[in-house]
Amino acid sequence: MSIKAEEISSLIKQQLEHYDDKLDINEVGVVTYIGDGIARAHGLDNVLSNELLEFDNGSYGIAQNLESNDVGIIILGNFDDIREGDQVKRTGEIMRVPVGEELIGRVVNPLGQPVDGLGEIKTTKTRPIEDAAPGVMQRQSVNQPLQTGIKAIDALVPIGRGQRELIIGDRKTGKTSLAVDTILNQKGQDVICIYVFIGQKESTVRTQVETLKRFGAMDYTIVVEAGPSEPAPMLYIAPYAGTAMGEEFMYNGKDVLVIFDDLSKQAVAYRELSLLLRRPPGREAYPGDVFYLHSRLLERSAKLSDELGGGSMTAIPFIQTEAGDISAYIPTNVISITDGQIFLQSDLFFAGTRPAIDAGNSVSRVGGSAQIKAMKKVAGTLRTDLAAYHELESFAQFGSDLDQATQAKLNRGRRVVEVLKQPLHDPIPVEKQVVLLYSLTHGYLDSVPVEDIGRFEKELYDNFDSQHSDLLDHIRETGELPDESELKTAISKFADSFSPSNK
Repeated sequence: MSIKAEEISSLIKQQLEHYDDKLDINEVGVVTYIGDGIARAHGLDNVLSNELLEFDNGSYGIAQNLESNDVGIIILGNFDDIREGDQVKRTGEIMRVPVGEELIGRVVNPLGQPVDGLGEIKTTKTRPIEDAAPGVMQRQSVNQPLQTGIKAIDALVPIGRGQRELIIGDRKTGKTSLAVDTILNQKGQDVICIYVFIGQKESTVRTQVETLKRFGAMDYTIVVEAGPSEPAPMLYIAPYAGTAMGEEFMYNGKDVLVIFDDLSKQAVAYRELSLLLRRPPGREAYPGDVFYLHSRLLERSAKLSDELGGGSMTAIPFIQTEAGDISAYIPTNVISITDGQIFLQSDLFFAGTRPAIDAGNSVSRVGGSAQIKAMKKVAGTLRTDLAAYHELESFAQFGSDLDQATQAKLNRGRRVVEVLKQPLHDPIPVEKQVVLLYSLTHGYLDSVPVEDIGRFEKELYDNFDSQHSDLLDHIRETGELPDESELKTAISKFADSFSPSNK
């Protein structure tokens, strides 16, 4: 006849009640099950949800399931030498990670430990990975742009400091490239960047870190890495750890950009943990609180009120879709939490339109509040021009006898598509974007052959750098268009001197 571990434990408790010595039996428990990164322990009667627990072998775990008979624990790190019958004790603390300036320029794991081989990180501060999001009265509306340096984003779906903007698309459509270019563009913008890699190949992480180093971006960047070989709990806590590191800067009045690459893999890791903990599965076997998993993470990004220092944390989460299906469970969850989404379409990507942003499905719910006045003026008609072009394009392929107005729209649309293309790791300052888009919307590109537009753009920037730097300075410093007659004269003079390659 077998006796269950919890029955043995309760018998021992009854015996101990007769002792006069005050024994604290609630603070130490006994492991009753171990496997797959999950432990169950009996005897931790007063343990709190998400409390950090310590095992005999020095490993740590987080209390997840608080049940009547035992506690379900997810183990952080190695669990090979934990055995049934081992002791596990409460620490009285929620899981915390090191934070502060010392982490900048380093690659760390979700526990804040260095994995870049550059030695120990000496920090004095820590923050809990789970913290309450700022309330409504502690926030202010998003009113300052976060320039990405990517024309298609800054013009069509602008991102503001304190916003949460989702990047969504199939694998291999350029999501990581957009994020890396956005980080490169923060050089000199007084923004601290945190890149959280969740379940990405180590070779990918190494490549991106080398890119950031090459362009000098690691001087203001922290990389948090939870690789695919890590246990599921590490992938689950990685975004929370990155957010805690960002909050330290935000609450000290600084601007922070946090990128989560990608939250689909965090949801899969959380599903794995939940199923192992015997939580009831729901849609697509995800647990019922998978929405809360992401909402309590992303709600912590905000633009704080001036009383709290006016700092901000901008979140750019990634979600990977299957065959462009943005109506699946996790994509719709995260779309409803964020303040807009940038949808990358694989058809556009493979057709050579890069970044492959689908203007029809992409939206920023902050909109013009995240743009300087000059950009708002010049980019106003872009979305309608693009929409009209894509609508007419499908009809135009069936016949060539189109009226002049339709042909003009098609010509303008082709040039809009071409102007919004951008090479890798080449972010463009907002003042140059404004000059280029002004040229486009005022018809200066209508006579330029489509294949020459890239050269026109490069030569236009060189021309303004050398001869009209005062106009660029005016846009950068005031955020407004300079005297339009001066701007028109400068652009038309350059356009007249530009020689198409087919002549």
